[in-house]
Amino acid sequence: MQLGFVSAILPDLDLREVMEFAARTGYDCVEVMCWPQGKDNRRYAGVTHINVAALTDAKIHEIRELQVTTGVSISGLGYYPNPLAADPLEAQVYIDHIYLVIDAAIALGLKHVNTFIGRNPSLSVEENWPRFLEVWTPLVRYAEAREVYIGIENCPMSFGRDEWPGGKNLATSPAIWEQMWQAINSPYFGLNYDPSHLVLQFMDYTLPIRNYPDKIFHVHAKDMRIDQDKLDRHGVFSYPHYWHTPKIPGLGAIDWGRFFSYLTDSGYQGAVCVEVEDRAFEKSLLLRKRSLELSVRYLRQFV
Repeated sequence: MQLGFVSAILPDLDLREVMEFAARTGYDCVEVMCWPQGKDNRRYAGVTHINVAALTDAKIHEIRELQVTTGVSISGLGYYPNPLAADPLEAQVYIDHIYLVIDAAIALGLKHVNTFIGRNPSLSVEENWPRFLEVWTPLVRYAEAREVYIGIENCPMSFGRDEWPGGKNLATSPAIWEQMWQAINSPYFGLNYDPSHLVLQFMDYTLPIRNYPDKIFHVHAKDMRIDQDKLDRHGVFSYPHYWHTPKIPGLGAIDWGRFFSYLTDSGYQGAVCVEVEDRAFEKSLLLRKRSLELSVRYLRQFV
């Protein structure tokens, strides 16, 4: 098992600086963000540490060498848009870029691409289903033919008004995952599993590890605090950002000893990457680096 972090928290550093920081701090790997160049309004989106649309042979060689010289590997390429967006033109931009990210993984000798299924938040799961099949059947087959594992993060993406009520990601629960895997049966279609999103839904965050060990391709380590006083005020049917707080590992509700107990039992040998979305550490680059230093110190007792 390798301990890493998601590069989105360090947008002001280039890839070399990110990898060198990872090496100095004691990380084994980094999940590298591959958004199209340009800004994005969503927090932690729009970060480009590898520009997959301009991946020359020289750049490929440079990235491969960077892993050797730093001793830090790339656990996977990450890009988390909404490929089932209501606007088909917008959605197609995201879909096309996912294909580019898969191609980049192949060029770099990597096996993992992590993303979202997407969703039209104004429609039900059933109403989104035909579009899911239309978009994801060829995407999964494309990745499968090239032996690239597609890890879908299980974030509901339903925190604010523009994501309400259904959220912008279908893959939120085991019941839906099972339907997806039955509809598109492939050993290369699984999860980039983040236990904090089950805490948000008041679910047992160890059950997916026990029930679907072969579908856990990549893991995010993010903690979650449920603010009970705010929940008591707003209720579970309000926007979740009113009553939950993402935290770095060890500062939320997850029992990481229990989590890693089941993860090691499952035989998982892949990457566990810290994903920082803790606002207490966002105000400066120094604090964001500090969040990663604290996280690696805490998680090293398990990894």
